[in-house]
Amino acid sequence: MFPGESFARWGLVTGMREEMRSHQKLAELAQRQHGVVSYGQLRELGFSKGHIARAEGAGRLQRVHWGVYAVGHAALSDHGRATAALLVFPGTAVLSHGSAGWLWGLLPTAPRQAEVTVAARGNKRRGLQVYRVWSLPDGERTTYEGLPVTSVARTLVDLAGTSSGRGLSRVVDRARRRGKLDIAAIDRVLERRSPSFVTERLQEVLRLYRQPVFDRARSELLFLDAIHDVGLPAPRINTWEEGYEIDAYWEAERFAVEVDGWETHGSREAFERDRLRQEDLKLAGIDSIRITARRIEQEPRAVAKRLKILLTRRRTELGI
Repeated sequence: MFPGESFARWGLVTGMREEMRSHQKLAELAQRQHGVVSYGQLRELGFSKGHIARAEGAGRLQRVHWGVYAVGHAALSDHGRATAALLVFPGTAVLSHGSAGWLWGLLPTAPRQAEVTVAARGNKRRGLQVYRVWSLPDGERTTYEGLPVTSVARTLVDLAGTSSGRGLSRVVDRARRRGKLDIAAIDRVLERRSPSFVTERLQEVLRLYRQPVFDRARSELLFLDAIHDVGLPAPRINTWEEGYEIDAYWEAERFAVEVDGWETHGSREAFERDRLRQEDLKLAGIDSIRITARRIEQEPRAVAKRLKILLTRRRTELGI
């Protein structure tokens, strides 16, 4: 064997080892990033422009966005699509709006096009919904599940501009049920914005949760809001009468309202107990009705209007 052949073989073996290490690092990086990598990351791992082009041509790299690839296949998870969107703007983008709402668990599904906010100027990107701002304060951005994302407070403010009225109410209540509704933090975000239809819409939804009964069930909050809108006086809430805890009670009219759902009153025992309870209240001179939480969720104002009629009739009966 000539000396030159020895060096050539050594160089070939060394090159193969380096390539294997690069592929191993690529596999590890892709696993951490939900199956996607950027062109810049590939170059940092030692892959040449030609190697990247050949891998793309062979389908080993599949383009998701310009300069962002899925490794091995394009069947990405929601986390993979979100990560791919962030890699389009390395170090500057955060998930926002619908994508942030999904990541925080405030929306049931991720949007078809990932949504990101970028604190920089630039062009639109195909397949992405990009929101550009002059700056994004540190308090309005964070990391969740390893992904940069707008804070819950900023996310709710953003969603106020893209959600329907009922959709926004559901999102805010989901944040409450998940223990993520921080009204003070939302107020700080709103303070940095000029008043607008969007801010007024969110403030209207939040008005329910600023009441002293914030820790009560959402159905009770909607109930109180609705009776206020139709001009009824506020009842006593969760009060005790004749040995029973009553959800809402107008003392002068001796009129009670029970707010419930099938999940808490669906058993045979509960069915019997509720009927006895209503009889006992009737014997004590207290008229009462039951309203399901579902009705209050779906048509709170209609419920309040009917309740106003019933209270008016009750006053006539009692001569007050």
